[in-house]
Amino acid sequence: MSLTREEAFARIRLLRSPNIGPVSYAHLLRRFGSAQAAIEGLPELGARGGRAYRAIRPELIAEEISQVRRAGARYLFHDSPDYPALLAQIEGAPPILTVRGDASLAARPCVAMVGARNASAAAVKLAREFAAGLAEAGYSVVSGLARGIDGAAHGGALPATIGVIASGIDIAYPPQHADLQEQIAQRGLLIAEQPPGTEPRGSHFPSRNRIIAGMAAGTLVVEAAPKSGSLITARLAGEAGREVMAIPGSPLDARAQGCNQLIREGAVLVQSVEDVVELLGSFDGTPRSTLREPLGPGWDAGEDLAEAEPADIASRLTTAPVAIDELIRQSGASAASVQLSLLELEIAGRLERHAGGRVSLAG
Repeated sequence: MSLTREEAFARIRLLRSPNIGPVSYAHLLRRFGSAQAAIEGLPELGARGGRAYRAIRPELIAEEISQVRRAGARYLFHDSPDYPALLAQIEGAPPILTVRGDASLAARPCVAMVGARNASAAAVKLAREFAAGLAEAGYSVVSGLARGIDGAAHGGALPATIGVIASGIDIAYPPQHADLQEQIAQRGLLIAEQPPGTEPRGSHFPSRNRIIAGMAAGTLVVEAAPKSGSLITARLAGEAGREVMAIPGSPLDARAQGCNQLIREGAVLVQSVEDVVELLGSFDGTPRSTLREPLGPGWDAGEDLAEAEPADIASRLTTAPVAIDELIRQSGASAASVQLSLLELEIAGRLERHAGGRVSLAG
């Protein structure tokens, strides 16, 4: 079924409304069947969660849509044929992206390349050569437009590169990569999750990293310190069941310690483009790397939320995160009933969601 203009508008409005994130957005569509119906149901859900609720004003969404058009961008919805297939499989995938450029690049085999911002000259050269080789082999190279390794990867792979930014689609960050970002938008593919006009904040970068990891069959870390954001991307890739690869470096160089640590923890050591192509060319959903957390049994995402009744969950929550699976076990209620109760609390602003399917009361 094609998306009407009214429903597309309602979807944007739903996602931009207070306390609505990717998980609650998906639950609301499942319960109500459409974004228009979900918006109408939000006040009742908020009241049942304990607080009055009002969705974002429609005129603000109309202005956002105008900003997207002025930026030469367009919206990509979660059920669009152009939405990246691997990204759609991850927990909390972005329901709506704004994009500029050639969306078909996301339909090609993708490999993420990440690494240090203050990378060594040798690592920058290596990243550029790896990216060029992977592009030549038919891969789209995904990265985050940061200084250092990210920029080198984009430059080496152009035009077969996808840049994922932590700001709005109309904001260049870092400023010194403004020209590179525009090149990617013109010749490759530029992706943003945040609304236009949004300046990057610290909390946006982990969200950006999950998109980078989620779009690719594998993530390659070229050079990284032990507490680098690149390692977060690698671990997100591992948690999503994707291949994690790292290029080893000298133990005397602090910038190589993150890669060496990843290899010790189960990432696959690679030393050439051919190594990466061999790994990803035979990737069947079961990675050789073992850098991942075992997943719990989870809950049945197909369960019918439309007919569910909320369970008594609020009394079982504290500000310490707990797995949703554990709440289901302790309450004895159905997964759908627990999820509905959590949804009501979240809409009321009383719940926070954490990685790994955990939740807590909002601090």
